[in-house]
Amino acid sequence: MNAQSMLRRSVLVLGVAGLLAGGAYAQSADPNPGQQDVRSDRKDIRQDKKDLAKDRADRNADQRDVNHDRRDLNKDRVDRNKDQRDINKDRRDLHRDDAKFGVNSAQAQADRKDLAADRTDRNKDQRDINKDKKDLHADRTDRNQDQKDINKDKRDLHKDRKDLRQDRRGHK
Repeated sequence: MNAQSMLRRSVLVLGVAGLLAGGAYAQSADPNPGQQDVRSDRKDIRQDKKDLAKDRADRNADQRDVNHDRRDLNKDRVDRNKDQRDINKDRRDLHRDDAKFGVNSAQAQADRKDLAADRTDRNKDQRDINKDKKDLHADRTDRNQDQKDINKDKRDLHKDRKDLRQDRRGHK
């Protein structure tokens, strides 16, 4: 009986010890929560750096588009102004030829044809200018949105680095 009671007591002690150990384990869900926070903060920092690099590349591409559209717009304005000068010259020539040779003369008809062609060119250039203005506005909007994304990613990166420093120190 002595051996049997000793066996009962040891099983009972082991059972109570197991219950105590299980309760203690259940109360501490993560034995080292600070390490998990540090790991997640490092992951967030890596992701923020990737986002920041991608947004900067997008912003730079949009800036190149803006510069290209500005050059196109300026060239189209130069072309339009040249066509307007040609129109003015052709109108002077037409008035001079009408007075000198008559309204239905070959020279006047040629001047009318030149005038119509120059007006067509000028109108085409004006349409190009309007399209370039629209493109320029869209590219500037995209660039500005990318800059806002960059600023947000920089704030997120700064916050994540601050969280990482605090987690390393053990503060909450």
